[in-house]
Amino acid sequence: MKYKQLGRTGLFVSEICLGTMTFGGNENAGIWKAIGTLGQEDVDGIIGRALAAGVNFIDTADVYSFGVAERLTGQALKNLGVARKDVVLATKVFGEVGPGPNDRGASRGHIMDSVQRSLERLQTDHVDLYQIHGTDTVTPVEETLRALDDLTRQGLVRYVGVSNWTAWKIAKALGISEAKGYARFETLQAYYSIAGRDLERELAPMLTEEKLGLMVWSPLAGGLLSGKYGPGAPSPEGARRTSFNFPPVDEERGWACIAAMQEVGAAHGVSVARVALAWLLAKPQVMSIIIGAKTVAQLDDNLAAVKLTLTPEDIAKLDAVSALPPEYPGWMLERQGGNRLPKPFVPRD
Repeated sequence: MKYKQLGRTGLFVSEICLGTMTFGGNENAGIWKAIGTLGQEDVDGIIGRALAAGVNFIDTADVYSFGVAERLTGQALKNLGVARKDVVLATKVFGEVGPGPNDRGASRGHIMDSVQRSLERLQTDHVDLYQIHGTDTVTPVEETLRALDDLTRQGLVRYVGVSNWTAWKIAKALGISEAKGYARFETLQAYYSIAGRDLERELAPMLTEEKLGLMVWSPLAGGLLSGKYGPGAPSPEGARRTSFNFPPVDEERGWACIAAMQEVGAAHGVSVARVALAWLLAKPQVMSIIIGAKTVAQLDDNLAAVKLTLTPEDIAKLDAVSALPPEYPGWMLERQGGNRLPKPFVPRD
């Protein structure tokens, strides 16, 4: 396992992060049942196997199975006797967790209420990385940032991050944090996969410029890149995308990516899923990939992606088949960018 800096901080996290969306879903949990229904015994096994492989980074959220995922995660760490210093716990706030008008969003009130509940469920006195899970179109950014800064000063939160925000809004938040001396966002959690490279248009350049760490959610495009699916093939029984078709993917492009990954995988003797994860790990902006698993076997295959080194030819082939179509202003920036570089001096005879 390799470890990378959490943004520009001195904290190091494993390049594979264990996601917990498969923890705790049941018949009353809506979409969470479609994603996973692991109970405490299975959660203990999944977390134990991940930690044994060198994973030190676990990501959850208060909205996952309405708090059950956090509770199962905290109890598993206690059952396994894991020292608090040996694991980096990340959770999120924003989603709807109750019927009231203030049981959602990124307001100061909801953040302050939610962090206490998350700490109780996780059985810990601090969260290592506390993330705003989505864009609040009502709450001023300044209010959200001030609340997060207060939590860091109180020691309840050590670092803060954001998920599913636009590049301009993150840049605005970073500017406010710098001007006011607030704790700044160190990470972005965002969707990115070989079948969905939209992040490369605006977010990736911003991440590089501002030195934020990228946590990738749904690196297998909701299971589409797991190797179970293909053009014209029936969806596997019990597969997640049969009942929860998310994130949206251009399937025609997706099938082309899968065909190319099958060829690369056959050359290396590995699964399509492992190739998809290794492709992401080769991207310089990626700090950590969040993987979720319903079984230990599935977890083991995903963990093995860290051992797969794609050749330059492999990466070029996969990049070509998954390339984004040109879009303004990107194609104009590319056209004009080269003209800014000075031409080499050629002395006269």
